[in-house]
Amino acid sequence: MDNFQRNTTLILLFLIFNCSGLFAQKATLPTQWTKTALAAETPFPEYPRPQLQRSAWMPLNGKWDYQGGAAIADALDPEKPIAFDKTEQILVPYCPESVLSGIRRKQEINMWYRRKLTIPDTWKNKQIIIQLEAVAHHTTLFVNGRKIGSHAGSYDAFSFDITKYLTNGDNTLIAAVKDANDGRVPSGKSGPRGDYTFCSGIWQSVWLEPVSKNYVENIRLLPDLTNSRLKVWVSTPAPAKLTATAFDGDKPVATTESTTGTYFYLPIKSPKTWSPDTPFLYDLKIRLEEGGKTIDEITSYFGMRDIRLGKLNGTIRPIINGKFTMQLGLLDQGYWPDGILTAPTEEAMKFDMQFTKNAGFNLIRKHMKTEPRRFYYWADKLGLFVWQDMPAIWYQNEDTARTRTEFRKELKALIDQHYNSPSIITWVPFNENWGAFDAKEIADWVKQYDPSRLVNGNSGFNNNPSYQKAYGDPGNGDYVDTHIYVGPYGASKPDDHRAASLGEFGGVGLFVRDHMWPVHNNAYDYEPTRSRLTDRYVFLLDEVEQLMKYKGLSVAIYTQTTDVEHEINGILTYDRAVEKMETDRVRAVNEAVIRSGYALSQQTNLTY
Repeated sequence: MDNFQRNTTLILLFLIFNCSGLFAQKATLPTQWTKTALAAETPFPEYPRPQLQRSAWMPLNGKWDYQGGAAIADALDPEKPIAFDKTEQILVPYCPESVLSGIRRKQEINMWYRRKLTIPDTWKNKQIIIQLEAVAHHTTLFVNGRKIGSHAGSYDAFSFDITKYLTNGDNTLIAAVKDANDGRVPSGKSGPRGDYTFCSGIWQSVWLEPVSKNYVENIRLLPDLTNSRLKVWVSTPAPAKLTATAFDGDKPVATTESTTGTYFYLPIKSPKTWSPDTPFLYDLKIRLEEGGKTIDEITSYFGMRDIRLGKLNGTIRPIINGKFTMQLGLLDQGYWPDGILTAPTEEAMKFDMQFTKNAGFNLIRKHMKTEPRRFYYWADKLGLFVWQDMPAIWYQNEDTARTRTEFRKELKALIDQHYNSPSIITWVPFNENWGAFDAKEIADWVKQYDPSRLVNGNSGFNNNPSYQKAYGDPGNGDYVDTHIYVGPYGASKPDDHRAASLGEFGGVGLFVRDHMWPVHNNAYDYEPTRSRLTDRYVFLLDEVEQLMKYKGLSVAIYTQTTDVEHEINGILTYDRAVEKMETDRVRAVNEAVIRSGYALSQQTNLTY
């Protein structure tokens, strides 16, 4: 081989090696946000925690060193980090199975992340807290080679105080993550019996914030419309005096002085209520004081909203702010062809929600996953009810002491994290018997733990996978809930203590060439054109209206917001590029059905 050939070969090898990451980033089905996400130096630069916000923080999203694959060391609660001899680059917070991450492997089980960080000089004498919004499933964190702690759970945010492990100048942060994805911890559709691409490791934002030694760790907000007040709890490491002020825009409307670690009330005179029609939000400021000085200050918000069951004209229905509102929603799985469980950008995440609102729906059922806290902020802001599912486990009858305990722990964490969001009106512990156990007891526990919301103990109890015995209707909770495809006839009817819900129906598909996932696509039924699909939807909604007016139906949730991988029954294509129905006609019939529900409330024979 002469020098020219040798040099050419070396150049080609160099190009292949260094461009392999670029080749891995060719999206199978790109969205309009894919390029923006791939080019972002810091994906998701927005403040991650809108209901407990401080001015100082540092995002850690972006490129991290990464090691994974079949041969990598076990990442389950290791005592020491690996050496990082051969590294790839991963774009956090996208999971390594996604094209946006730059890795795109089929299923990662052991994952190791590393990045350098420098603490700003202005944070001197502060406690430095690292916040991880969601990591699947078991995370162990190291700072400068020292192990600082572990966390198990895929859907809840967690944090560590890393102050004493830091040095001046560069610091090295390493996260070891293990996701066996064996169905023995909550994983929803991202599990061995799920339908779609796996999502493992870091999949929501990572960030730092500086705080004082005593600071606001958490707040709990409960609107009390009956007594025109907001019930507040503030958690801190040590007791402290506080001042809480509620605002209507720039105008203070209530101020209360209290102490942390105890409930207190903010009186809200003539409260403006929150609903999808009028999603009014009050701002809230909480200030901690010590020795006459402010040691911490956070901002938040709240909505004055009430939901309970009542008997309207002899029929049990959910009553919101004193009147019946027909809940008309979309099953929303929150999957993306480029980011899997993570939307490519905040704009993309908001796009789905704004489309739902524009199409005349007032409800999102967040199915088998949770979302970043900013999703619920936008639901609060835009005015969308949310039904929040608990992601399922799949082997609830194996190693029950571990699997069932983990499910209960993560269910409590989910409720705690999203407790303050006025948009969430219903918790759904189980869906279609998937992983269901002790459903009656768990529905009772959820209702006792959060009596301010309704509980749907086993949505679609009439459906059941063939590999297990059905738990069935738990008989308690606040809804009798069936899933009917295509439906809606056959939907449940209210009983003497529960409202009737059609937790899923529809699912009618439309093929849209060049906008489908490259697999065998399917739906519950099909229409050949956009116009015919719209006609079918309008007809189904006319039937829903009949069930609402004459059979006591109070909720109807259509499947689904978007196509998802093999499923082509979305109102939008999977890439969000094509509206598969005529949206103006969808909006018109949705609004007509909701108005018809309001008319029932005019017949004011309402009791609780």
